[in-house]
Amino acid sequence: MRVSATGGPGYGFWYSGSSAEPDTAPEAFHSALQDISKPVFVVDAGKAPAVATWGRAELYPEGGASDHGYWLRGFVPPLDPQNFGDPHFKGMLGIRYPYVAGAMANGITSVEMVTAAARAGMVGFFGAAGLGPSELEHAIDRLQHELFGFAFGMNLIHSPDAPELESRVVDLYLQKGVRLVSASAYLRLTPHLVRYRVKGIFREANDQISIPNKVVAKVSRTEVASRFLGPPPGKILEKLLQQDLITREEALLAARIPMADAITAEADSGGHTDNRPAIALLPTMIALRDRICAQYDYPQSIPVGLAGGIATPASTAAAFSMGAGYVLTGSVNQSCVEAGVCQAVRQMLAEAGQCDVTMAPSADMFEKGSRVQVLKRGTMFAMRASRLFDYYMQYGSFEQIPEEERSNIEKKILRRSFAAEWEETRKFFLERNPAQVARAEKDPRHKMALVFRAYLGRSSMWAISGEPERKVDYQIWCGPAIGAFNEWIMDSFLEKAENRDFATIAMNLLVGAAVLTRADWLQAQGICMPPETVRFSPMRFDDLAALAGIPGADTGTGIAPGKTGSNPW
Repeated sequence: MRVSATGGPGYGFWYSGSSAEPDTAPEAFHSALQDISKPVFVVDAGKAPAVATWGRAELYPEGGASDHGYWLRGFVPPLDPQNFGDPHFKGMLGIRYPYVAGAMANGITSVEMVTAAARAGMVGFFGAAGLGPSELEHAIDRLQHELFGFAFGMNLIHSPDAPELESRVVDLYLQKGVRLVSASAYLRLTPHLVRYRVKGIFREANDQISIPNKVVAKVSRTEVASRFLGPPPGKILEKLLQQDLITREEALLAARIPMADAITAEADSGGHTDNRPAIALLPTMIALRDRICAQYDYPQSIPVGLAGGIATPASTAAAFSMGAGYVLTGSVNQSCVEAGVCQAVRQMLAEAGQCDVTMAPSADMFEKGSRVQVLKRGTMFAMRASRLFDYYMQYGSFEQIPEEERSNIEKKILRRSFAAEWEETRKFFLERNPAQVARAEKDPRHKMALVFRAYLGRSSMWAISGEPERKVDYQIWCGPAIGAFNEWIMDSFLEKAENRDFATIAMNLLVGAAVLTRADWLQAQGICMPPETVRFSPMRFDDLAALAGIPGADTGTGIAPGKTGSNPW
């Protein structure tokens, strides 16, 4: 199967400038597309198109004919992965690549992973959700020490049942000088999030407003996106002003700024998800962004990124071709060596297919029926969590559940008596949210819900700590992206979980996206190539670095896995 071309004679002429001749072999096309630092010229060599990465081209020169050149049938320029995405987003954060490591809760997106992202010229958000203020402070101290001069962020999750915890986290972020947060799970804006956003804003000499605290909001619904794209609500600003939490000047200036510096359109993903199709969600969010930016006449458009399903070069290329300002990954990162999970979980993820995920009740919004996407292969968590939710919906208390079923819950799921489980649960909520305990002691159904929520909450921690006796109960958040990734890297060095590091995977997706994008450009010019010509297979980091032109990557003086780069923020 050879390369073919359709259409007229060409766009002009190509001249070799040397004794080398263009090559007609499909392997030559494959090599030319892989070398993203060089242009690709496709010329008419008689019976079949030929390819070269050198020489010069003239587009429709006067006279329309040449005695020494080849007809030029197609051309694509070099494509550096750093040229993908929104330049404003990259400039705002001081990053090289429009690539974000999403915040997976309980420190799954660990200090090590955030560090790896920063040193690779990207940005990561530490998985702060589910952790207490003291744990967050320790993580911030480590990141600020290890990444001085680099961009990094922390997650700020909406906590409707524990607003005081959200407030304490905002206090900590402001106190420690955390300048970038990923706002997630928000259905409405809270005073705590607004306070973080507007605290410290000021008017510069040129009348521009400087905003120290950056917010990247993760959204899957247009009504929520609208709130982040618009200015902070006046009622919340007035309330914060009355409480002396912001100044009059900050409140006045806040009316001229959007709530978020960027929004991430979250398609079908792991954890909390609305299972939105990316191909429909992203264009909708971009159109909404354009309308709202025009409505408020912002001086700068707001970048819109894409998350959910980003797991292969093809999906990465598709995201950028649809207009994504950046891409955000999650599920694939959890199988990396830097992820804050146990080795058993990494291996389970490395073996997962696209159909090995399912929806299960969530711990944080259990009573409301909220669900999360989790791994179902190798664990019984989803089935057991769903059973507990069914009991909660059917019965008014644990004692009303039939005796045989109560016994199964205690022996197989809780692995101790309901009373003993309640005592542990009670201690937890007395520290985090005492109002829940007071309500449970009056309402046996709420008491049952808290105990069931405790199982759901601990199941994710067992997957992190690697509790061997609880492997069947591991709650592992992931979407079908992990299966797509595993299919793409099959039979390569990345198939083994121990070979998966964040920077290597991220650069494979970016460089691969550049290769496939160049192939698409050629095909749009009528150059038809067999599948093996445009296929991109996983490569080791040093080879990727050479293709992407990372300065000093081969000597250890530039950006590489585990090596300190120089990317001042």
